[in-house]
Amino acid sequence: MIDEKPESESASALAPFRHGIFRAVWAASLVSNFGGLIQGVGAAWMMTTIATSPYQVALVQASTTLPIMLFALVAGAIADSFDRRKVMLVAQTFMLVVSVLLTLFTYFGLITPWTLLAFTFLIDSGTALNSPSWQASVGDIVPRNKVPAAVALNSMGFNLTRSVGPAIGGIIVAAAGAAAAFAANAVSYIGLIVVLARWKPELPVSTLPRESLGAAMGAGLRYVAMSPNIAKVLVRGAAFGFSAGAVLALLPLVARDVVKGDALTYGIMLGAFGIGAVGGALISVRLRQLLSSETMVRGAFAGFAVCAFNAAVSHHAWQTSLGLLVGGACWVIALSHFNVTVQMATPRWVVGRVLSVYQTATFGGIALGSWIWGVVADAHGAETALIAAGIAMLAGGAIGLLLPLPQQQVLNLDPLNRFKEPHLALDLKPRSGPIAIMIEYIIRDGDVPEFLATMAERGRIRRRDGARNWTLARDLENPAIWIEHYHTPTWIEYVRHNGRITHADAVVGERLRALHSGDEPPRVRRMIERPTTAGTALVMAKGPIEH
Repeated sequence: MIDEKPESESASALAPFRHGIFRAVWAASLVSNFGGLIQGVGAAWMMTTIATSPYQVALVQASTTLPIMLFALVAGAIADSFDRRKVMLVAQTFMLVVSVLLTLFTYFGLITPWTLLAFTFLIDSGTALNSPSWQASVGDIVPRNKVPAAVALNSMGFNLTRSVGPAIGGIIVAAAGAAAAFAANAVSYIGLIVVLARWKPELPVSTLPRESLGAAMGAGLRYVAMSPNIAKVLVRGAAFGFSAGAVLALLPLVARDVVKGDALTYGIMLGAFGIGAVGGALISVRLRQLLSSETMVRGAFAGFAVCAFNAAVSHHAWQTSLGLLVGGACWVIALSHFNVTVQMATPRWVVGRVLSVYQTATFGGIALGSWIWGVVADAHGAETALIAAGIAMLAGGAIGLLLPLPQQQVLNLDPLNRFKEPHLALDLKPRSGPIAIMIEYIIRDGDVPEFLATMAERGRIRRRDGARNWTLARDLENPAIWIEHYHTPTWIEYVRHNGRITHADAVVGERLRALHSGDEPPRVRRMIERPTTAGTALVMAKGPIEH
């Protein structure tokens, strides 16, 4: 089912600002991002002064992305299982504490390359915990048709700070040292902590017990594995991160060795990248209306390749900065489009986990690329590494010939909420199981091809939402009878499975019921397996039709 949306609302890039809590969190995040970029400039430039090889310089970028690759799935499960506002509060407070410690270590001269990398890793571990909860909260703050604009505004906010933050960071580092940059970052968390502490969102009350962390992570991975369009986004995001991450990872070396600049030069270059990113965020909503998903992403890959090639051959800061304007725009266009595609294809019950898997793929690509391009730069120079990365970007765009991204749709992924627990003759406990479900259809011979095609989609949805051992069987004595059969480990998982059905999923059920030719609706049998000395017994419970 596709929602119709008012053109004026869907087209407005600034529509999410009509929501007060979005404005407050966006503004506080702007300040926090500003501090984070200043901290990043201080860490990257400090590493150029204390590192013994380009490899360690590139590892600063890797240490900022590796935590997201390692912890994102756990953070996504936490985002879907707990109050997201409280998760963000914990993450922001943790980053504040670590930033204060980094400032003190630097001020008292206790920093080495490896302790700097450790502190950077810890700060971005907090980011890894915070990010799925914040991104998943976007859909709780604004209506679904404004999510693309909200994602673009979040990207724009970050890159507004990137357009001036690095330059100011460079001035702070040049004038007062890295410790001052780290202190500025510590102060920047306070505003966001205050906003989150005062926000009181209205959250739906779940009547089901919370999933264990392991089960929640498994459900998220299963959803991604059974969603082909999301899998395509993961592959393209990883390819983009792996190749495009080279520019940001090696930019300190470009500023120092290629254009012969200082910390201010590096900050100005990052500022140019940020200005380009702001422009990319402002035009991304319009581009989504004019171009197909695949055309947008291929263009972003090609544009970033131009940025890398330019950085490799340019010996002038102004020329490199012009290329970085293009790179910044392409960075936001690609990553915001990937993010929107994932959010619009995922229901609320699992969105944090799916976003975390996407982040794992994309930032894992950035971390791996930062390490590999750092090794190449160590052996052959930053220019050679950037040229190789540019070639990899062109190859990443060509992946679209085999794995093109789907065109955007606005699906109604709200819960269907039609399922009612049937009255059971047995006194089942929530943990009772395993539960076996059999649904009987009567299908005319002429409808069998359409029925099989629809059932293939039904099986994918069942398995995606937690069903096990899904099968379809045909009666040998009465070929008009078909049996859909699957298991859930417990009764509560059966209830949870049916609660995950969305309005978009219901279209498949409606097609199946239309194909069913019996006088009564398809017959449902629910059974609990019971072991005996002779084998396994099935105790039957009947109830209303599923959806």
